[in-house]
Amino acid sequence: MSEAKKRPRIIAVANQKGGVGKTTTAINLACALAVSGQKVLLVDIDPQGNASTGLGIAAGARKTGTYGLFAGEAALPELVMPTGIENLSLVPAVADLIGADIEFGQEERREFLLRDALLPHCEADTVFIDCPPGLGLLTLNGLVAADAVLVPLQAEFFALEGISQLMRTIDAVKRGLNPALEIEGIVLTMTDKRNNLSEQVSADVRGHFGAKVYNTAIPRNIRITEAPSHGVPVLLYDFRSAGAQAYLALAAEFLKRARARKVAA
Repeated sequence: MSEAKKRPRIIAVANQKGGVGKTTTAINLACALAVSGQKVLLVDIDPQGNASTGLGIAAGARKTGTYGLFAGEAALPELVMPTGIENLSLVPAVADLIGADIEFGQEERREFLLRDALLPHCEADTVFIDCPPGLGLLTLNGLVAADAVLVPLQAEFFALEGISQLMRTIDAVKRGLNPALEIEGIVLTMTDKRNNLSEQVSADVRGHFGAKVYNTAIPRNIRITEAPSHGVPVLLYDFRSAGAQAYLALAAEFLKRARARKVAA
């Protein structure tokens, strides 16, 4: 098997708007895939470090985390941490990342810092990069390092307006920095079938983006919101909950799309 075929698929989980379920989706989809037998690495590049907290990694245990990758202070294998979930590893985020735009903004290959740090050492089947909200240098590095972008999108009034800016950024990255970048898909989050507006937004998004939108939608679910405070994904917090079952269904659809992509290739 060639080196190209062994290379993991790298997915940037991105949305410039905060509070849309981006980190929640990164954590729980990664966990669901790991449970299915996939070897998964979650790379947290959000200075808030919510993905790291949500997987039970305390701030004091994170070493230099992904900051070390950007700064070139450590190689990937030194920074990968176990999560307590079989097949799921994490490179945590630290607060030092908050100054990345200033600290690394003058680097010659500033857009490729993450890509250069990940590719030589990564042995996972799938890598998820949890990007911060906003479209600064950290998110740009996530998009340049990725093969594809997964966009969690809240079923709310401003959803389509907000996603247009992200799509323009993705197009710009494709033109100038990462021509192979694709849209992995759009995941509707915080949906509520009892809410007419939520249903209308969901229909509008599906009408606009078609097959790019996953059939599986993530419902509003109290168990999803409670799980991070316990440092575990919702699958471990309450496996039978509607939220956990939705992420299992999303993982199954993710794998189905991956198989279809291989057949098409």
